[in-house]
Amino acid sequence: MAAGLTCYFDTSALLKLYLEEAESARVRQAVAAATFAFTHLITYAEMRAGLAQAARLRRIDGLELARQVEQFETDWSELRVITPNETHIRRAGELAQRFGLRGYDSVHLAAAEAVWQALPGVDFRFAAFDARLMAAAKTLGMRGLE
Repeated sequence: MAAGLTCYFDTSALLKLYLEEAESARVRQAVAAATFAFTHLITYAEMRAGLAQAARLRRIDGLELARQVEQFETDWSELRVITPNETHIRRAGELAQRFGLRGYDSVHLAAAEAVWQALPGVDFRFAAFDARLMAAAKTLGMRGLE
């Protein structure tokens, strides 16, 4: 990974690495450019659910599912994973109420905010593809992928 960029990836962003979707190229570029890539522990379950759903919907076949799960398992060890604590979960509750977010989206936002605040002066980006979540992140002062 190149120096200079720190990113937090929510599940909607990371799925674009394994399922070809609009914005997949942009996420791949961000991962390649990031010195540090963060996500939350809940992303693991969400990713496995998202990949399994892609197979159920026949976007990918069983062999591709197995290949993508194996690649995700390998990639997971490269991510800096934020583990839940009461402070973050309570902040997530505040953010959910303030911005009308779904529960796990607010957990991602609280985790990203904690990383961003812990690294002042760093080129930090929040990668997500939910409009309400990104609007909330920008209101808090975070930048998205460009």
